[in-house]
Amino acid sequence: MAKSKQTKKAKAEPSKSKSQATKSRSWLWKVLAVLFVFVFAWLIYLDAQVRYKFEGKRWALPAQVLARPLELFEGQVLNIDNLEQELALLNYAKKAQLSAPGTYKRSANQVQIFRRAHRTIDGSQQALRLSLRIEGDVITSLSTDDAKGQGIYTIEPYKIGGIYPKTREERELIAYENIPPGLVSALLSTEDRDFFTHFGIAPLAIARAMYSNVMAGRVVQGGSTLTQQLVKNFYLTRERSIVRKINEAFMALMLEWHYSKEDILETYVNDIYLGQSGNTAVHGFAMASRFYFARNLENLELEQHALLVGLLKGPSFYDPRRHPKRATKRRNLVLSLMHEQNWISRDAMLKAQSKELGVTKKPSFKSNRYPAFIDLVKRQLREDYDTEDLSSDGLRIYTTLDPQLQQNLESAIAREIKTLDKRKRGTGKLETGAVITAVGTGEVLAIMGGRDPRYQGFNRALDADRAVGSLIKPAIYLAALEQPEQFQLATKITDEPFVLEFENGDTWTPSNFNSETHGEVALVEALANSYNLAAARLGLQLGMDRVRESLRRLGVNEALNPYPSLLLGAQAMTPFDVAKFYQTIASNGFNMPLRAIREVTDHQGNLLSRYHFNVEQVISPEASYLLQSGMQEVMRAGTGRSAYRTLPTQLLTAGKTGTTNDFRDSWFAGFSGDYLGVFWLGNDQNESIGLTGSSGALRLWTRFMSSVPQYPLATPKPSDIDVLWFDQDSWNQTHAECDNAQPLPIWGDAQKFEWQACQKRTGGIKSWLRSWLQ
Repeated sequence: MAKSKQTKKAKAEPSKSKSQATKSRSWLWKVLAVLFVFVFAWLIYLDAQVRYKFEGKRWALPAQVLARPLELFEGQVLNIDNLEQELALLNYAKKAQLSAPGTYKRSANQVQIFRRAHRTIDGSQQALRLSLRIEGDVITSLSTDDAKGQGIYTIEPYKIGGIYPKTREERELIAYENIPPGLVSALLSTEDRDFFTHFGIAPLAIARAMYSNVMAGRVVQGGSTLTQQLVKNFYLTRERSIVRKINEAFMALMLEWHYSKEDILETYVNDIYLGQSGNTAVHGFAMASRFYFARNLENLELEQHALLVGLLKGPSFYDPRRHPKRATKRRNLVLSLMHEQNWISRDAMLKAQSKELGVTKKPSFKSNRYPAFIDLVKRQLREDYDTEDLSSDGLRIYTTLDPQLQQNLESAIAREIKTLDKRKRGTGKLETGAVITAVGTGEVLAIMGGRDPRYQGFNRALDADRAVGSLIKPAIYLAALEQPEQFQLATKITDEPFVLEFENGDTWTPSNFNSETHGEVALVEALANSYNLAAARLGLQLGMDRVRESLRRLGVNEALNPYPSLLLGAQAMTPFDVAKFYQTIASNGFNMPLRAIREVTDHQGNLLSRYHFNVEQVISPEASYLLQSGMQEVMRAGTGRSAYRTLPTQLLTAGKTGTTNDFRDSWFAGFSGDYLGVFWLGNDQNESIGLTGSSGALRLWTRFMSSVPQYPLATPKPSDIDVLWFDQDSWNQTHAECDNAQPLPIWGDAQKFEWQACQKRTGGIKSWLRSWLQ
């Protein structure tokens, strides 16, 4: 019996072991099944990630903000030194011979330019040679090797900045068919010689790289394929782990499964990191070409392609500007690899290795070189584009900025404000805001938001609301001159004290700047010398509603001060607001929006928006002519006359000074036939600076205007305007031959003037000139 029980027990033990083994296998299969599901799900996730980013918006492309292209044509006003400054800004090299696009030669008044191929809003422009002769700040002759003979030629627009995403990546896209063969051969020789035959990973390449590195005694080749490198940069973090390497391998296989080699190579060429410009990262070979060589990628030489590929190993370590020896050695290694793999001949290798690096001394672009102007561009763009579009869609924004004028504006303020610092009152730091526009078009050509042109903070040109003082007065005189039956430039008005009493018992007692009074004066004299009492009396006689309506037509859209103090400039405006106001006066009575943008295209050059030139005539030609004549008198004999100690006498200009209470603000707005300039000077604490419009802002304007060639003001005289002669003391009509006589335009014959005889002088050049003027 015991034996039988023992036998049964022995039989039961194998059965139990078998059951346990079955359970173990069952558990293992379950684990494997779960693991399979997990891996399968993970692979599906990785595959979705690969396709989602590769097929969607791959990069947040910054908007490229471009200056106006420099136009060259016979008869154009152009200073040869300013031209050379702009060529230097564009990284054109001054050479004895025009060896390649991007070079120029200057001798005396002759300039030869080998311009680069570029794209403007009018389309693609080919590289060609231009020969200019400049005499007296005018292009007197222009010749070129262009068989078509266009008449007007452009130099490529300077990139003044960008509107960046949070990643601060600078990138310019290039299509696969436009990638230079030299770059492809350098890339494959150095990074992945089997790119067009492997499936995303290449074990043989890893073994070959290890062998080459051992034989060389240093790392000369990497084992990762281009596809793996793209995956690492495009999808994954910088973490070093086995899991990341496994993900990299799987994603590389998936990328190769879904997309062509051409798509992968194009993405790699556009994505790879190749340098740093301040806080902005340079990505892609096309942008790197501009960054290091200031040239299009398609225009680079063999050795330059090799240098860019050499930077892949370490853009900072091999930075050709900071470490030229390292960079040269690395470039030459790339060229050697190209020769070893039969991409180039030995002679081509040796010739390329003997050349200099050829990089520009400074990066060809800086992030937002002109922050005040970029600020204006952003504000105007936001009327039509979302913030996301501006920082991620790669728009190309063609603006109105003139780099020559901007440079001259910056230099003028930097030089003159140092002198004014010594003359100012108080402890506050002098600051400024300035706007330069094109007369007749309203294009903003240059702008300063403060004395530091690179400061990206408070933009005083756009945001400093300050009382404008006597800059308001042209609106008063315009309202009067629009009534020729009552007011002409020679009409006498009163400059005497008065007290205005209000219903609540308050009083207003204006006074002149120097507390003097002048009795009966001509309207033009009161305007030229900025007499407060005369302007206030005239404004009250016309009525506040008429003066406010005049300001509205001139372009003042801000809420207007309803009190009589408006007549003496107790109205806050920014320099940009004042520029809108004075633009209408400078443009012969045509109101137009001030615009900083001409056109917007997508990154492929397709037109998205065109900012048209819109004008509306709001002042009659006769009234406009009279007002401009009065403002010319400001410059000839009034508060702006000191400008002609510097400006040439033949440069006819018009303008107006402005000073506010306690000398807190110094203003000047003036224009020639080409340019309007508005300048404000003060401090951010709104304290007294002790400078008038004449002793402060006018000096900045004069310094700027004297630095740029331009045409004088030459307003066509309407047929209803006659010219009469007046005695400058009594402002009675007199003979042209009289010594004290001055010509003034008169609108029609609605008003008669008192006659004053004088002893006429006959003979001599003076008498002849007067007769000729009459």
